[in-house]
Amino acid sequence: MRFATLGPEGSNHALVLGRYLDKHGTADAEVSLFEAFPEAFNALLAGRVDRVLQCSAHFSHADCVGRTMHRAFPVDTFIAGSQPLALLARAEVAAPMTVGLQPATRHYTDLSAFTEQRDYATIVDVAAALLAGEIDAGICPRETLVRYSQALCLLEDLGPALDVWVLYGTRPLPDNHPLVVA
Repeated sequence: MRFATLGPEGSNHALVLGRYLDKHGTADAEVSLFEAFPEAFNALLAGRVDRVLQCSAHFSHADCVGRTMHRAFPVDTFIAGSQPLALLARAEVAAPMTVGLQPATRHYTDLSAFTEQRDYATIVDVAAALLAGEIDAGICPRETLVRYSQALCLLEDLGPALDVWVLYGTRPLPDNHPLVVA
């Protein structure tokens, strides 16, 4: 079976898909990571992948559901935690003014002290922008601080987000399926 989700490697979508496949014993699954969900859903509808995993908190979720109505169907759903997140800042910046975030994380903490917020596609992109000096601070994987402890400092430990995840296929579940409420 061929699965797709949002990349890059190290993103929460890739992490949770890996956990899902481990739990369901699909070690032989092929995984494709896409830069954006419209591409992943197009691949599903074209038959290039069999399933797409998307977090219901992702900013494109409602748009993808609407655009693929009657062609892509939820076939499984579950609750999973993200990797632990943190609000990190570049150590050399005394008063961080710009903060980067993936849009779904914008309300995870009070960001009113920052004068500018910049959106990025993934938390991995936020970490890369932070390390490149494009932003002063960012909500990204806490593990980034461990790997770059000399360059970054912890402003706030946010922990994992607990979200609902939806797996899509091209055939609806039968009305008598336990996940279907008629």
